[in-house]
Amino acid sequence: MLTLRNISFSVADRTLFQQVNWTIKPGHRVALVGPNGTGKTTLLRIMASQLEPDSGEVIRSRSYRIGYLPQETIAEKEGTLMESVMTGRSDILETAAQLEALRKDPPREKTRHDQWLKRIEKLEARFSSDNGYDLENRARRILSGLGFTRSGENQPLADFSGGWRMRALLARLLLSEPDLLLLDEPTNHLDLPAMEWLERYLLGFGGSMVIVSHDRFFIDRLAREIVALENTCLTHYPGRYRTFLEMREQQREQARQALLQQKTARQRQEKFIERFRYKASKAAQVQSRIKQLEKNSIPGPPPAAEVKIDFRLVPERSSYRDVLSLRDVGFAYTPGQWVLRGACLELKRKDKICLVGPNGAGKTTLTRLISAELTPTEGSIALGPNTAIGYFAQHQVDTLHLDYKVIDEISASTPVSRTPQVRSVLGLFGFHGDDVFKPIRVLSGGEKARVSLARILLSGSNFLIMDEPTNHLDASARDALEKALRAYEGTVILVSHDRYFLDGIVNRVVEIRDGMLMDYPGNYSDYLEKREEPPTQKPVSAGGEVGRNRKQERQREALARQAVTKERNRLTQLIRRLEDRIEVLEKRRGELETQLSQPETYASSNKVVACQKEHARLLKELESAVSEWETAHLQLEALLSGLAEALSARGDP
Repeated sequence: MLTLRNISFSVADRTLFQQVNWTIKPGHRVALVGPNGTGKTTLLRIMASQLEPDSGEVIRSRSYRIGYLPQETIAEKEGTLMESVMTGRSDILETAAQLEALRKDPPREKTRHDQWLKRIEKLEARFSSDNGYDLENRARRILSGLGFTRSGENQPLADFSGGWRMRALLARLLLSEPDLLLLDEPTNHLDLPAMEWLERYLLGFGGSMVIVSHDRFFIDRLAREIVALENTCLTHYPGRYRTFLEMREQQREQARQALLQQKTARQRQEKFIERFRYKASKAAQVQSRIKQLEKNSIPGPPPAAEVKIDFRLVPERSSYRDVLSLRDVGFAYTPGQWVLRGACLELKRKDKICLVGPNGAGKTTLTRLISAELTPTEGSIALGPNTAIGYFAQHQVDTLHLDYKVIDEISASTPVSRTPQVRSVLGLFGFHGDDVFKPIRVLSGGEKARVSLARILLSGSNFLIMDEPTNHLDASARDALEKALRAYEGTVILVSHDRYFLDGIVNRVVEIRDGMLMDYPGNYSDYLEKREEPPTQKPVSAGGEVGRNRKQERQREALARQAVTKERNRLTQLIRRLEDRIEVLEKRRGELETQLSQPETYASSNKVVACQKEHARLLKELESAVSEWETAHLQLEALLSGLAEALSARGDP
């Protein structure tokens, strides 16, 4: 268990949090939320003992182990991938080293031989109880789930990009099985398969977790408590993220109404005093009301709802109906090693598509080809008349003018008609007041990315290509950007891991698979459903789809799809019901454990016995529900895995 007691921390003259108290009990799964800049990362670093608070203390036992995943890319590059991950269990490695040293150096004196054997037996028992014999296999399973291949295990860590090194650090933390996991934006460097694997892994994690993430789907799935860091204080909300949003808005509305009533009552009192101040018959009442007002403080302003700045994306000029045409495009960074081959795609005005596929499939390569940063190895790419591209990617921050001020950088590329929106958009992306006059060179990497994004959005382009635009945005900014893109009259290509964000915008999903482009109409949820069915979707090609000739085969495939879909839906619904049941049981268990921890409970023996009996019954029900949930998950995975193997054996893509 970890306890923060009266923790305060300030940066310069700005207080991030003050007199914070928080106890993270075993098994708690918490999401720490709040606007950018409120101090979430700072609080995690204090919990991980990487920062010292200005005052207060962090209380934990010596044996309490914490695993911390920072948001920034790590500089560590020593050793191979597997060696780096295995250091997550340095205690097991140390035991193995001691065993090896003892076995290599048996005592020559017979009198010491028994002592030597006992020492080996003790170390072997410790090694076995720590599952040391399975350590390497566990490391491999975690690496595989996070997207690494067996061939990369012995590759030097320095050969991997920053994003892959972050995955390696995450693998090390998961292997270490700490008592508390502190995860700061853990999904930033993960593709969808790795993200889904991580969700499943963390659902089965037995320790405590504190998660900071802008991925609303991710925290809604994992967290059972939301802690909001606002106005230098922590506020605790039981339940999932969607419940937290409802509760917070209700509380704010209640507080606004209470303050309004208090203000109205005070105004009535003041009017009475002013009216009868000099009337002798009312003197006693006037004095009584004056004293009452002096006792009651003047009401402050009511708590405001989250500031939601709306802005419109208006193209400076409209494109023609035909916006983009890819014909048999192929690209290889190294001759013969194709990233894309035979890729074809047609985009019309107002098409809003997202590109999906695992990291390395070619999503960013395709966006760079379309924006003419790269030239196709074969095939052709043509833009329609009047098409003006606005391209946002992380490396675009390198095109910013370091000596420019923020507002000058934005204004330089903004059409005159949109100049009035510059300050509003900068405010939405976190640049308030004098922040807009900061030189670009003093900004952090995330701030530079937001400046680059604002520059693209205000440029008046009619074809937006955006590679991970939400990585450095808080919830309000994401909501505003989602609304603006949904109403945008131009064309959009998105690459993003934010499933909520994509679902509200796109009308087509293009999956990059084996260098080809697979086109799915509908939003992201539609794509997920179609992806799990036996695919009838063929690669987009210049000559159109290749039809099946055998009617009987089509009928068999249709029946198979129906059977798989029916079973998949049954298992999915069962899993959801079990998750809701587990949540109810966990909540009641917590209530009972709280009662049993209070001395007054033991004043009544009947009450103690009743609590203990209910607690024992709940534990059995909870164990049964979790077992059913695990079985249903395994059945669902086996169903989808068997389907994938059948399709692979048949030769379908």
